[in-house]
Amino acid sequence: MAASDDTWDYLIIGSGIAGLTFALEVADHGRVALVTKDRSGESNSSYAQGGIATVWSPEDSFAAHAEDTLVAGAGLCHEDVVQMVVREGPDRIRDLIALGTRFDAHVAGDAVEYDLGREGGHSRRRVLHAGDLTGREIVRALTEALRGHPNVAVFENALALDLLIDHKRGRAPDPPTCWGAYVYERPTGHIRAMRARATILCTGGAGKVYLYTTNPDVATGDGVAIAYRAGATVGNLEFFQFHPTCLYHPEAKSFLITEAMRGEGARLRLPDGSFFMERYHHDAELAPRDVVARAIDHEMKVHGFEHVYLDITHRPASWIEERFPNIVRRCRELGIDPTRQWMPVVPAAHYLCGGVATDIDGRTSIPRLYACGEVAMTGLHGANRLASNSLLEGLVFGHRAARHARARLAEDPTPPPDVPEWNPGTAVNSDESVVVTQNWDEVRRTMWNFVGIVRSNRRLERARKRIAMLQDEIREYYWDFLVTGDLLELRNIATVAELIVRCAMARRESRGLHYTIDYPERDDVNWQRDTIIAGSRI
Repeated sequence: MAASDDTWDYLIIGSGIAGLTFALEVADHGRVALVTKDRSGESNSSYAQGGIATVWSPEDSFAAHAEDTLVAGAGLCHEDVVQMVVREGPDRIRDLIALGTRFDAHVAGDAVEYDLGREGGHSRRRVLHAGDLTGREIVRALTEALRGHPNVAVFENALALDLLIDHKRGRAPDPPTCWGAYVYERPTGHIRAMRARATILCTGGAGKVYLYTTNPDVATGDGVAIAYRAGATVGNLEFFQFHPTCLYHPEAKSFLITEAMRGEGARLRLPDGSFFMERYHHDAELAPRDVVARAIDHEMKVHGFEHVYLDITHRPASWIEERFPNIVRRCRELGIDPTRQWMPVVPAAHYLCGGVATDIDGRTSIPRLYACGEVAMTGLHGANRLASNSLLEGLVFGHRAARHARARLAEDPTPPPDVPEWNPGTAVNSDESVVVTQNWDEVRRTMWNFVGIVRSNRRLERARKRIAMLQDEIREYYWDFLVTGDLLELRNIATVAELIVRCAMARRESRGLHYTIDYPERDDVNWQRDTIIAGSRI
């Protein structure tokens, strides 16, 4: 499509559950551009194994789901958001089922009953799932529903570089406004100015900021970084969830062993076979993720273990194969049979609970800019996300943001202003790409070693200094050489790393996913509040 045609009603950056839900809701109401940095559907959503939590059983209640969410969030959840998401959840699940999402179910008499799982932190069985590939199934259904829609154009292998912010229209009383984004196309290296009346960040998480992660390669924190650079408010970035059970194997890249397995009775063992979780929490393996991850991390460091084990061999082999087919298949490919052997596991960076601050409709602090899904800090998760609430959040906020944006655009027909085409200045092709590779590795190792599951003032200060030094190098490289996808992602993970460190240094207590040995206790008097950082227009 020619550059002159790059004016859209809705520019959606990201193709996970939040972005696809938004696209489906607005497709009949304007021109939609869906930008995804890999192929369509490659996202954290697609890798979500466990399921999607909602009140579905008569034995469950909105009050119980809300209470479990609030307890997991350790005092920082926004209760109005929690109540809204929990209550709207069942209707959004019905929407998915109507689109053809195939959740696991069985026939009971004349009715179809959905199989409900239970995961850590949940007091009831309320997790709908599709085997152990729930995210992939939901993304499949949403993608098929969108396929061929005449109003929707999908741009694959494209990466948002920076937002288009109109400062001239930002004179008082109107603040600077977002009118789209500069988008880098990987195959050609071309940067196009995609103007839009509403822009939606659905870029997912930032697991690649850490050395070990369950996230796919696309999870480089792009949305948080470009929103912050544009001046948007971000917050709670110190709360990075480490999944307790990532498969430990030299040939397995970031392979997650779903929490649903512990929900179905799997136990954690030390190499000598002994159980240990009872010493850390009364719910043992079903304790919240932050507790389980810290327990494993402590046992590994105290005893010098490279990993611990997850054991589900007491369940029938046929049942394990049916309930967790993808995990069984992958483990067997690696020479581990979960029906007969314990699986070696370690914690790994998994989910960013903070992000771009939004209101209850997904609006950011920048007019016409929305954020949904893992990129956003909506107030649902607080200091620790309850298992399987992430897909639910993306679904509910994708719907609400779309509804709000449709109404806004219907009321205000203002078109996007003219914007300049991307100007590379005097930048040239780089013959020193090793600099990108080296700095990429150093950022991730610094974050893993100094800003991981257990933190301290000294570790955080070391991280701050190293990240600042690396950012100076990255900044110089960015302006001297022509843009590449690797350089853009490096720039973004360094920005997100800086923001995580700043948030962690600011919070002088331990709460939820943030644990520091210098302030080991929770302090509700001084710190029961979000950590907020105002955006920097750079």
